[in-house]
Amino acid sequence: MKDKIISLLRSNARLSAAEIARQINVSESEVAAEISGMEKSGVIRGYTAIVTDEAPGSESRVKALIEVKVTPNRDGGFDRVARRIAKFPEVTDLCLLSGNYDLQLTVEGSSLQQVANFVSGKLATIDGVISTSTAFQLKRYKESGMIMQSDEEYERLKICF
Repeated sequence: MKDKIISLLRSNARLSAAEIARQINVSESEVAAEISGMEKSGVIRGYTAIVTDEAPGSESRVKALIEVKVTPNRDGGFDRVARRIAKFPEVTDLCLLSGNYDLQLTVEGSSLQQVANFVSGKLATIDGVISTSTAFQLKRYKESGMIMQSDEEYERLKICF
């Protein structure tokens, strides 16, 4: 039952317990108790809205994807550095990667300069950070499974001879 509830909430976090109960054929009270238990245990950490770039305040935000190469710590591997990076309010997402870089983080700021200052003044100065690679987000096409822009009407040009 947990898997079904999580799947439904991932696709639409605004579903009520009653709506979920109808879809998976259990009682509303069972669903409510299950969700409450997952929230208390930390399985569900929060709920969020996926908002287009046209939303008020979005135009003043700059996002960057930053890949970080790290020297792993003998005792904690990458965890010590990752926990330190995660504490910065500019960092919205952080994960361990396989490949050329060890960590990938998403950083938000009010300007390109603010993000650049974060990288040079905070991130690069952390003991264990070897190098970084920063790419600024220019346009979002899809986020969390949601297409961010509606399909544009396309009309083929007529060719006459």
